[in-house]
Amino acid sequence: MVDERLLKILVCPECKQDVRLEGDWLICQTCRVKYPVRDGIPIMLVDQAEKLDAPDES
Repeated sequence: MVDERLLKILVCPECKQDVRLEGDWLICQTCRVKYPVRDGIPIMLVDQAEKLDAPDES
């Protein structure tokens, strides 16, 4: 679990926008990427980010 105080100051390293916690991932909606959280430590490295799935256009 990531400390709430840390979540308030974390931003996406690529676009500097806020991120939100979802399970073991920090999500940046602006860049459409997710950053892993391992053992409670956010891994905020651009090369460790994974692309989010494309939103459904239904």
